[in-house]
Amino acid sequence: MDFISLNEKIQTKLGYSKSYDVGLREINVLEKKVNLYFLTGLIDSLQVIEIVKGILKIPRNKKFVDDLIKENLAHHSLTDIKEFQDIILNILNGMVVIVIEDVAGAISIDVRNYPNRSISEPDMEKVIRGSHDGFNENFHQNIQLVRRRIKDSRLRNELFFIGDDSPAYVCLTYIDGVCEEDLLNDVRKRLNDVKTSHLIMSDKALEEMIIKQKKFNAYPLVRYTERADTVSVHLYQGMFALFVDTSPSVILAPCTLFDHMQHLEEYRQSPISGTYLRLVRFFGIAIALFLTPVWLVLVRNDWFFGILEILRPGSDARLGIFMQVLAAEVGVEFLRMASIHTPSSLSTAMGLIAGILIGEMAVSMGVFETQTVLLVALSAIGTYVTPSYELGLANKITKLVFIFSILLFNFWGFVGAFLVWLIYLGRIKSFKKPYLYPVYPFNFKRFLKTIIRYPYSRKNFRND
Repeated sequence: MDFISLNEKIQTKLGYSKSYDVGLREINVLEKKVNLYFLTGLIDSLQVIEIVKGILKIPRNKKFVDDLIKENLAHHSLTDIKEFQDIILNILNGMVVIVIEDVAGAISIDVRNYPNRSISEPDMEKVIRGSHDGFNENFHQNIQLVRRRIKDSRLRNELFFIGDDSPAYVCLTYIDGVCEEDLLNDVRKRLNDVKTSHLIMSDKALEEMIIKQKKFNAYPLVRYTERADTVSVHLYQGMFALFVDTSPSVILAPCTLFDHMQHLEEYRQSPISGTYLRLVRFFGIAIALFLTPVWLVLVRNDWFFGILEILRPGSDARLGIFMQVLAAEVGVEFLRMASIHTPSSLSTAMGLIAGILIGEMAVSMGVFETQTVLLVALSAIGTYVTPSYELGLANKITKLVFIFSILLFNFWGFVGAFLVWLIYLGRIKSFKKPYLYPVYPFNFKRFLKTIIRYPYSRKNFRND
């Protein structure tokens, strides 16, 4: 393709003169035309100026050769590209692409300067001690945060482009020799097989396309994190990480149910304190999942005795006990979603409305029993104790299934639903790894490490 045709094709493809942010700088060098293409909002203007200066300083008495431009560019990252699609892809990803008359192909220069927010601690993964930096929407910066922590020559970052109309960077990160090669080959194949027009919904869209997940499965088969130290330690446990451009969260896999129940704070305290925090967290998750269904079984069969008498509901409420529980559970979800969309300046007022006006008035008007409000509130707190937001939602859905089973079949409905739930979790896998490991298949050594925070001197960092 000649120089004029190539430039016309590039300008037509990018919408030059129609899109204000498509830049073109035309330079004549020894009677040869040199065109620089770039997107003005994704580049470092100072670097582009230095590139142009280098080209303009070429002595006019020299003879033009194919490598003349490249030899006069004082930049560390130069790449030769041949295909037209690669030219367009490089421009759209923030590179400067130089097209030279009578020279085949083009030169790509990395001058990217993506707009992004500053590094800050993720709201969902706060710790009292330890680092307080987290990922943001800058793809390359996120990878370097991991590289800063893992100074290991075995760290590998493999780049993939996914998306036909709007290609996005996806990086497969792992430690060579720690992550199993069969697992990596499987992930590479799944990534290469993805066919989509874009990844605007970033990591979640990618997860759904690479994991063969059952249609009605609510349980997360990968772990999301926005912390570089969490990614780093899991890489040494044999996991891999998937970074997706424009997403501050990173996919970690393969993971088990118990991986979603651990938090970094446990490893920032002494082994005894860490074990205590872990056991309290496990107890809170169990409260979130089982407290309300078990109470409903006790209410329906009138199995209150001893200290459990304080949980016996009265008979003054105008709604049936199941309607109370369902209304309260849905009400908690309303409040949770409202808190997400409420501006921070109004969050205190929203909390007062939710806690005092709605809760107190519902009890005083006889809509809810005091016990119902108390148990649903404790269950909600247990949900917020769950480190994984996705696991908390999955447990919420499972709890509703338990409640409906009790409504239809009483005690045996709960027992049946519980057994089906266990069997279901035992059958699902995350990249061929059993979801209930180390409980099923049972591994006593690993099970102890799941419930006890071992000292670092004795901890085996491999996830076996």
